[in-house]
Amino acid sequence: MSNGRILHTMLRVGDLDKSIEFYTDVMGMDLLRKNENSEYEYTLVFLGYGDESQGAVIELTYNWGTTEYEHGSAFGHIAIGVDDIYSTCDAIKAAGGNVTREPGPVKGGSTEIAFVKDPDGYMIELIQSKQASAGLEG
Repeated sequence: MSNGRILHTMLRVGDLDKSIEFYTDVMGMDLLRKNENSEYEYTLVFLGYGDESQGAVIELTYNWGTTEYEHGSAFGHIAIGVDDIYSTCDAIKAAGGNVTREPGPVKGGSTEIAFVKDPDGYMIELIQSKQASAGLEG
């Protein structure tokens, strides 16, 4: 399947408006589309840093009336490359975001990373862009 492409990552959220505000106002994503299904009582919202045809996006799923979910222990985080991790973290904090790991080198390496927690407790790793494609190498 060499012609495949990652389209989106879906996260279930308990407060759709709060999550939209976080991903747009705090993380700087665009709200790309929103679909409500009244018959099955759910809403889907797609957000990203550009059109879905250009790269992977985040899908928020809100099941009406469900306010929280158990995360389990398998899911780790979503990674986002940023141009300046230090100013990005400052802007996230200024916008009310929760930076849980300040920017700096990964343990045992030189790649600069930080972590942010979204309103539902999902973790987002920020990676300095010039190092993002290399992964967490020393």
